[in-house]
Amino acid sequence: MTDQYPNYPPPGGPPPQQPYYGGVPNYGPPPDNNLVWAILCTVLCCLPLGIVAIVKSSQVQTLWAQGFHAEAQKAADDAKKWSMWGAIATGGLFLLYIIFIVVMIIIGASAGSFTP
Repeated sequence: MTDQYPNYPPPGGPPPQQPYYGGVPNYGPPPDNNLVWAILCTVLCCLPLGIVAIVKSSQVQTLWAQGFHAEAQKAADDAKKWSMWGAIATGGLFLLYIIFIVVMIIIGASAGSFTP
């Protein structure tokens, strides 16, 4: 005769073993949130793009803790992307400024040497 009730251990014994179905996978440490680059971009480079980078980098740890690992990785990548774009934009503006100064020096030098 089959027993329709589970075979529980006597009182005071170990609890019954539950089957193991894999549990939570180990994803490792969270990705680098690039917060340092975001802050440097904000302070030294381009303020609007740096603020976006700071917001994205602050989302990384929260998303990772909630279990949204792909979104956390995307937020880390976005923070790095916004920081790099801020640095590139600042470098481009700095280069344009240098070109402007050189052109003004050339124009000033040629205007000063004009003799009627």
